Amino acid sequence: MKREWLITFRTITFAQRAERILQEGGINTRLHRTPKSLSQRGCGYCLSLREADVPVAIELLHLRQLRYEKIYVSSANGWEEGVV
Repeated sequence: MKREWLITFRTITFAQRAERILQEGGINTRLHRTPKSLSQRGCGYCLSLREADVPVAIELLHLRQLRYEKIYVSSANGWEEGVV
């Protein structure tokens, strides 16, 4: 099973900034609404990316001091918090 990874953000502005940072770093992402089951506040945005890109993506976001909420990984039971 190919696992999908999500990095969640509170606002679309943070998600768009992160998308730009990651694309500049050579990482392909897709911006979309956070699934309701993962959103603590009822709304939010996330970036989906490949498992191999997650460590570099997190490093790029930290270097640019862009905050994200959580990281999730798909599993047979739905979504669970991912550990990088």
